[in-house]
Amino acid sequence: MIAEQKAHASIFDSPAIQATNNYDVKFHRLELIIDPAVYFITGKVTTHFVPTSSLTQLEFDLALSLTVDSVKYNNAPLVFSQLAGGILQINFPSALPALTLDSVTVYYQGPPGTSGFGSFINSIHGASSPVMWTLSEPYGAKTWWPCKQTLNDKIDSVDMIVTTPMIYRVASNGLLISEDTIGVQKKYHWKTRYPIAAYLVAVAITDYAVYSDLVITGTDTLEVLNYVYPEDLANAQSQTPVIIPIIKLYDSLTVDYPFKNEKYGHAQFGWGGGMEHQTMSFMSSFNTPLVAHECAHQWFGDKVTCGSWQDIWLNEGFATYFEGLTAKRLFPATWHDWLQQKKSGIIAQPGGSVWCDDTTSVSRIFDGRLSYSKGAYLLHMLRWTLGDSLFFQSLKNYLNDPQIAYSFGTTQKLKTHLENTGGKDLTIFFDQWYYKQGFPTYDIGWEYKEGVVTVLVDQTQSHASVAFFEMPIPMEFTNGVKDTTIIFNNTSSGETFTVALPFEPTEVYFDPELWILSGNNTVSKKTPLDDGPGHIYFYPNPAVNDKIIIELINYFEPLSSVEIIDALGRTVFKEDYSSLSLNRVEVNLHSFAHGVYHMRVKAGENYAFQKIMKVL
Repeated sequence: MIAEQKAHASIFDSPAIQATNNYDVKFHRLELIIDPAVYFITGKVTTHFVPTSSLTQLEFDLALSLTVDSVKYNNAPLVFSQLAGGILQINFPSALPALTLDSVTVYYQGPPGTSGFGSFINSIHGASSPVMWTLSEPYGAKTWWPCKQTLNDKIDSVDMIVTTPMIYRVASNGLLISEDTIGVQKKYHWKTRYPIAAYLVAVAITDYAVYSDLVITGTDTLEVLNYVYPEDLANAQSQTPVIIPIIKLYDSLTVDYPFKNEKYGHAQFGWGGGMEHQTMSFMSSFNTPLVAHECAHQWFGDKVTCGSWQDIWLNEGFATYFEGLTAKRLFPATWHDWLQQKKSGIIAQPGGSVWCDDTTSVSRIFDGRLSYSKGAYLLHMLRWTLGDSLFFQSLKNYLNDPQIAYSFGTTQKLKTHLENTGGKDLTIFFDQWYYKQGFPTYDIGWEYKEGVVTVLVDQTQSHASVAFFEMPIPMEFTNGVKDTTIIFNNTSSGETFTVALPFEPTEVYFDPELWILSGNNTVSKKTPLDDGPGHIYFYPNPAVNDKIIIELINYFEPLSSVEIIDALGRTVFKEDYSSLSLNRVEVNLHSFAHGVYHMRVKAGENYAFQKIMKVL
C-alpha cells in the first residue's frame, strides 16, 4: 500500500480483541448485495473450516455495526452472540471433532464500520457517479464481513458473489467466472484459488470502463485487467502499459508473477494512493511509481505476507525498494535522485526503527519514513553487503520457501535466507539497522604520501540506541583523469586504513553511489604534522617505564588531542588538550597490556599517526 494522503488515518479499531485461533479457514463464499449509492451491505458468508482441536464455540471477527440475523449449521439455526470488541461467537449443540472439515453460514446486514483507512467507503467520481470500495488493511476486514483477520491463517480459496444495480461493474480478486442479469440487477461471481489473507479480500463497484494489457513472456500470456473510471479511460490507457516491463523486471529479479493462473489487474478508486489487493490493486491513479509499488506487493505482501504488523516492512519496504529498482531500470538517470530523496527523508529525524514498535497505531504501522523508506534503504544496504547476485538469489529462495510461499514471512526467516545464501552472519546488521534506531554520521580525513593513501574514519550516531554502525564503506579517489573506488571494512570509530594508490588524488568522495544510510558526513584532506613547519616526536618508542612522551617542536599550533586505539579498534585513551596550549604531554601507559597500539595526535585541524608499542 502507498498513501498519497493519510485519509482516515486517525480512525482505528484496536486489534486487542480478536477471534479465537482454534480453527483453520479453508474457504469463504461471500454472497453480498451492495448498491454503491447506499452505505449498506447485506451478506451471506459461508465458511469452511477445520477445527485444530475439538470445539463447541467458533468465533469470527465482526464489527458491532453489522447485525447478524442468523447463523446456520447443516441448515439448522445456531445460538450466537455479538460480543463487545467485535466478536461473533457461535455455539454448537455438540462438540465438533478436531481435524474434520465443517462449515457454517452467517447471515447479516447493516452499515459497515469504519477502521484504519476507511475499510468500506461510498463516494462519487466524475460529475455524480457513485463508487464503493473496500480497503481492509490492517484491521478493517471485520467491518464489512465475518472473518478471521489474524496474520497466521490464510484462506485457501474465496468466492466473491456480488449483486448490484445493472449499471455497475464489480471488481474483485481472482478470475471473473460469470455475469448474470437478474431483473434490474447484475450478479458478478469472482473466484480465487490462491491462499489469501483476510485483509487482501476486496470489492469495488462503479460504472467502470474495462480494458486489458497483456504481458507476453515466451509462450505465456498474463492478462492485466483494468477497471477505470470512464472519464479517465484515455489517460489510463496511455499509462497502464508500463505494467508490462515492470512485471517482466520483477520476474527477472525474483520469481515468476505469483498468481499467473488468474490475473493481475487495477481497479480505480477514490482513496489517495493505492492498495495491493491480491491479483487486483486498487489505484487512485496510474503514475509509474504507484503502479510499480502496488505490483511489487504481489510478491512481497501477497504471495508472502508479513506474519506480524511489527514486520510490516516486509511488505512496504520491499514494495518501496522495487519501486526504486523500477526507476533504475526504466529511468536510470533518476536513480541517484530517488535514493537521495529517500535518504533525506529518513535522516530528517534522528530516531526511529524499521521494526514497528506499536501495532496499535495505524500511523506507526504505515510510517512512510520508517516502514517504507528506511525499510527500503535497509534492503539497499543488504544488497550492498551481499552483492547483487547473492542478494537477489536470497530473495528468490525466500519467496520459494515452501514454509512461507503463499503464507506468512518474518524478518527472522528473511534473515536466515540472506545468511544461508550470502554466507554471512547478519545478526549485528539486523540488530543495528532493523531493531535499533538512527543512522551514522561519518567524519573522514585523508592524506596521500609517497604512493600511500591514509584514511581516518570517525563515526557518531544520531541515536543512543546504537554505539556504532558496522558497514563496509566505499570511497572514491580521483584526480580528474584517473579514479578508483576502494571499500574499507569499518568496524570501529577512529579506525585508520592505509592502501597503496598509483596516483595522487585531488578529490575524495565518501559513498558516491549512496549505498549507506548516513547523513551530515564530512570528508577533508589532512596535513600531517611532520609535513608542516615543525616536527613531532614520540619517545621512548617502544615505550618503557609505562610512559610515552609526545612533543611538538617549532609547530605553529599547540596540541589539540591525543587518542590511543588498541589492536581490536577500541579507544583506550582519549584526552582533549585544546584549552591548555601545550606542546608536550606525557601519557601514562601503566594500565595498558603489552602490545601494539595506534596513536592519533591532533594539533589544530592537522594530525599525525604513530604506531607505538608497550614492552616490559
